[in-house]
Amino acid sequence: MKQVICALVATTALTSGAFAQEISEFRIGILGGENAQDRLNSNECLRAYTEEALGVPTKLFAPADYNGVIQGLLGGTLDMAWLGASSYAAVHIQDPQAVEPVLVKINLDGSYGYHSIGFARKDSGIASLDDMQGKVFGFGDPNSTSGYLIPSIEIPQETGKTMNSGDYFGEVKFTGGHEQTIVAVNNGDVNAGVTWADGQGNWEDGYNSGALRKAVDAGLVDMNDLVEIWRSNPIPEGPIVLRSSMPVEVKATMTALVDGLYEADADCAYGVAAGESLGFDPITHDAYVSIVEARKAKAN
Repeated sequence: MKQVICALVATTALTSGAFAQEISEFRIGILGGENAQDRLNSNECLRAYTEEALGVPTKLFAPADYNGVIQGLLGGTLDMAWLGASSYAAVHIQDPQAVEPVLVKINLDGSYGYHSIGFARKDSGIASLDDMQGKVFGFGDPNSTSGYLIPSIEIPQETGKTMNSGDYFGEVKFTGGHEQTIVAVNNGDVNAGVTWADGQGNWEDGYNSGALRKAVDAGLVDMNDLVEIWRSNPIPEGPIVLRSSMPVEVKATMTALVDGLYEADADCAYGVAAGESLGFDPITHDAYVSIVEARKAKAN
């Protein structure tokens, strides 16, 4: 591991021992999407690499909801996180100086977009939004881009109705997260729901990356039991962000580490990126201006 890390952070021209004089620990927040233990397991390799690169204790935090990570970044109790675009917008709107977007996950085709995917059980007879009128629809988290923000804008544009319970859908429920939505649909607790996926690869695999892929990997669902009923327009993949007030050298080291993770340890990158990808590439705030504006509009 040490040889890998030394190669990843060589561009900083600093040894890991130097960082202990600037920071006492490093804290990584993990956004919701699957149960806490699975999130911790998927990111344990990143935690270990970070600890070796920085030479300080590194901890993972998996709050129960998206807001836990958002508030941790705003309050300075988290140093790094991979946010969804809407969660990043929430942080930026409250404090534009709190975090810096540095990297974004790259799909196998070189793009960095994904989709909100609407899905139902195949045996439900639901094949499209038209079949969902009067039925129960599941959202994930209010701060999720694909699990709330984008479908709450695009679906009413298609149905001509609001997302309020009883208007088009019989009831709209928040399940608590992507994994919870997938399980709720699969178990028949809701008639349909939305989650995130790159939309590439095979449906049977849960696509190449995203919450459906993670659910398949975990053995939670058989995709042959489910059917896609709706797909959003492309959404910019959320950024990996770093707390702006950290020392420049620390930010440079962590950016280099994650940027090189796919080449250094593809298995680790698979877990961190929620499936198959080409790793991470640089990104800036400009990629998320439209999401920031959409979130502001929803608040008004």
